[in-house]
Amino acid sequence: MQKLLRIASIIDSINEWIGRLSYWLVLWMVLIGVWNVVGRYLGRFLGASLTSNGLIEMQWYLFDLVFLLGAAYTLKHDEHVRVDLLYKDWSVKRKALVNFIGVFIFLIPFCLMIIFYSWGTIINSWNSWEMSPDPGGLPRYPIKSMIIVSYILLIIQGLAEAIKNWAIFTEQLTPQEEHHDPSL
Repeated sequence: MQKLLRIASIIDSINEWIGRLSYWLVLWMVLIGVWNVVGRYLGRFLGASLTSNGLIEMQWYLFDLVFLLGAAYTLKHDEHVRVDLLYKDWSVKRKALVNFIGVFIFLIPFCLMIIFYSWGTIINSWNSWEMSPDPGGLPRYPIKSMIIVSYILLIIQGLAEAIKNWAIFTEQLTPQEEHHDPSL
């Protein structure tokens, strides 16, 4: 079990790093959004174009990245929305068992389904070097590829959560130990 917990810790560290990168992407997204607004009005005043479709799409792409890359980070920190009418009153062991089972019954099958149904569209996008239809727009194939990347990250974070929850259920790890990662 200790080897599995070490693997879970490595996965946690990877998704923690990616989540912190997402913080910076939010900043860039906001700065580009502000420039898009200021540039539009300042450009009208100066009679010159100070923004572009590429910048507008970059803002959208950064939002996509924050959402897609942040999913595994959010799972790591147990911040996904859940309806917990019963769950909130359960014991730590029962919660750990439900979380463990949930990874294999809901999370992983859902992620695999998204990957399966996205795969063809993403391959077609790469094969055609898909570009935005807007003048000055960005390529679409790299951002579409992030769908697969994000769901793979979500699967591996789900496995890390399953390992930690199994260790809590079998009393090899306490909930406090689960949230303490000395590697960070």
